[in-house]
Amino acid sequence: MKILATMLLLSSLAGTAFGCGQDNNDGFLPENTMNIPVGAKSAGGLTEAQFNAVIDKIEPIYSPIISSRGGKLKLNRKWTDGTVNANATQFFGTWTVNMYGGLARHEKVTEDGFALVLCHELGHHLGGAPKVANFMMKWASNEGEADYFATLKCLRTAWAHDNNEVIISKKLKTIPEALVSACTKNHGDKADRAICIRGGMAGVSVANLFAAMRNQPEASFTTPDMTVVTKTDDAHPAFQCRLDTYFQGALCEKSFTEDVSQKDEVTGTCHASTGYTIGLRPLCWFKPKVI
Repeated sequence: MKILATMLLLSSLAGTAFGCGQDNNDGFLPENTMNIPVGAKSAGGLTEAQFNAVIDKIEPIYSPIISSRGGKLKLNRKWTDGTVNANATQFFGTWTVNMYGGLARHEKVTEDGFALVLCHELGHHLGGAPKVANFMMKWASNEGEADYFATLKCLRTAWAHDNNEVIISKKLKTIPEALVSACTKNHGDKADRAICIRGGMAGVSVANLFAAMRNQPEASFTTPDMTVVTKTDDAHPAFQCRLDTYFQGALCEKSFTEDVSQKDEVTGTCHASTGYTIGLRPLCWFKPKVI
């Protein structure tokens, strides 16, 4: 009996690690062999100063939040590591996020796109339900929920005091009309509208990264994924579905100060059961439990 109990305990502890994928080999992106070392020539991507600036802005916001929930945030800045990914783990009270320089150096990644990735990783720790349907991973919000949390709460929190109208005004020529139109229609307040547009463009950066890595056409705000799952999918959604999730998180009218629940899928979110029709988690990965 003692041997069995020890085995169960070790199994439970092993399950506290989570790398944004259920086999613990994945990260923000599915497992890949891409590596972009320091000094690699690129048409875009972040400098080390930009890499650190994004983390410097978000880390002091979420470190005390995690502390208030009994954890300790350990945010590893792996600038010299060429891995094109990011991941999150929990082990013995330490809530870890690993951000890699290779991801930041990819030509499709903007500062806001990199911020979205960081928010996604924090979303595994804080994003709420739905959680991964695995008792050994029960602490972790699943992939789609981490994506939703990124634009629904985290980026809004990080950018709350920025002059977002000025920031997006410098990028107007590259912002899709469909994004501007939807954010304008759903957010009457100019400041909220600007954050919505900025969040959508962060999603574009990441979606373009997905497309580039798979050598496929880029996702678009005008071509939503029409897949309807029969049960919530915990794995990485298709990249059009992921852009749809960032888009809906940005469009949701719920305040970023209204926290999500770690147990139910409704609190703090736009949910059909409470009358919302815009800002919902896309059905290409999410199957509502509450109707």
